[in-house]
Amino acid sequence: MIAALTHLQHARGKNVVFVAILEERVDDFNRKLHQPQIEGSKTGLELPGIVDQVITLASLPDEEGNLRRTFVCQTLNPYGYPAKDRSGRLDVFEPPHLGQLFTKIRSGSRQPVQFETQSQGMEQQP
Repeated sequence: MIAALTHLQHARGKNVVFVAILEERVDDFNRKLHQPQIEGSKTGLELPGIVDQVITLASLPDEEGNLRRTFVCQTLNPYGYPAKDRSGRLDVFEPPHLGQLFTKIRSGSRQPVQFETQSQGMEQQP
């Protein structure tokens, strides 16, 4: 399975989507962990290192407390869902629409982070 995934990793110009069931486990410290349910013990561990994006579709509460389907797209998310964004263009949460997600990844619509530097001759603020 790992060899097949590595082969697909180098298929430029193609989008390959894997769909898996998200399995919830409890570790030795009684913490909840989420892992994709996939064949092979090594495959589930190595998959995030091979693919460019890991997106979790989850039902999360909105501002009013209603559950809404949402894509979780970044590793550091408050729910601990598996996610990864190698493109750097996705927010933590995105609308659950694959077409819009692919467009955003390709377009580069996220603004790059800009750091302000202090020019010579300007005084520092206390």
